[in-house]
Amino acid sequence: MENKWLSAAFKGEVPSGFQGKVGWQSPSNIALVKYWGKKGKQIPQNPSISFTLSECCSETFISFEKADRLDFRFFFEGKENPAFGAKIEKFLIDYQAFFPFINQLSLTIESRNTFPHSSGIASSASSMSAFVMGLIEIERSLSLSKGRPVNMDLKKASYFSRLASGSAARSVYPKMALWGATDCYKDSSDEYAVSLADDIHPVFKTYRDSILIVSGEQKSVSSRAGHALMEGNPYASARYAKANDNIKTLLAALKSGDLDTFINITESEALQLHALMMCSSPSYILMKPNTLSLINEIREFRQETKIPLCFTLDAGPNVHLLYPESEAEKVEYCIKNVLVKYCDQGRWIADHVGEGPKKLQ
Repeated sequence: MENKWLSAAFKGEVPSGFQGKVGWQSPSNIALVKYWGKKGKQIPQNPSISFTLSECCSETFISFEKADRLDFRFFFEGKENPAFGAKIEKFLIDYQAFFPFINQLSLTIESRNTFPHSSGIASSASSMSAFVMGLIEIERSLSLSKGRPVNMDLKKASYFSRLASGSAARSVYPKMALWGATDCYKDSSDEYAVSLADDIHPVFKTYRDSILIVSGEQKSVSSRAGHALMEGNPYASARYAKANDNIKTLLAALKSGDLDTFINITESEALQLHALMMCSSPSYILMKPNTLSLINEIREFRQETKIPLCFTLDAGPNVHLLYPESEAEKVEYCIKNVLVKYCDQGRWIADHVGEGPKKLQ
């Protein structure tokens, strides 16, 4: 696949006076079957499936102009951010063979999130996918200037988003995405994600995700470090086998609209993720007491009402409450009257399955 993108790269001279500004909004995503553990160049140890969100997004604008060499500045929410800028610089240097035109540009990158920075929502998937799509948009403009119109290639966007931040591979598609090679889905790949939007029951296309903010504190272990700890985890091989089984089962449930199986797999996956961190060396406990209180309240509410809501967790304490759109009124009543007391300063985010990235004017 690398050879394909390498041969297709724009390698010509950037025209004199070439300048402009591109902008992309890209969403975060929440994994149902979790990717935890990687190898090589951002290759997952097991496939993953995620919902693409709608409200939790990053908006990134790239101003560019012809220059003698690569030069750029990165601003996050109006303030220069050298630390994140260094991450982008490393990506550009590592993969400049695929984007050789960047060596003839001066870039100013401005990024912001539509969700509060202290909400505990991971932004690398949304921010890096938005950046990559902006970079590809600049390449498209160059091709157009040479009389060669090129459409936005989401597979290419997913491929390079993966290299920038693993789970970003899934953020470029609407509704749901699958990342990782599996025998039970045609065209699946470790190198890029594929869309599941045409292979899921209508109930999942409007699913709600209410994100209950237990804590906005920075995690005690980064996702990068957490993935690395899987190399010595005694349960790693069993986990990868189980994840592959869960992919097969969940794909069938998503197609048929089997909510009971969806709930069982989704909650099991969330708890397995945290169990793996507890069993690593060193070990980490990222759930908080209020995380457990919310899980107990959610299960009790489901048992009493028979409403098919469930929870999932990312690598942190916050709880994603997932449920069909048809149950929104009842579930939001429960959030406001029961669950909100477990949230940090009463904070929660009303989100839902979204349509993926969009170009900004």
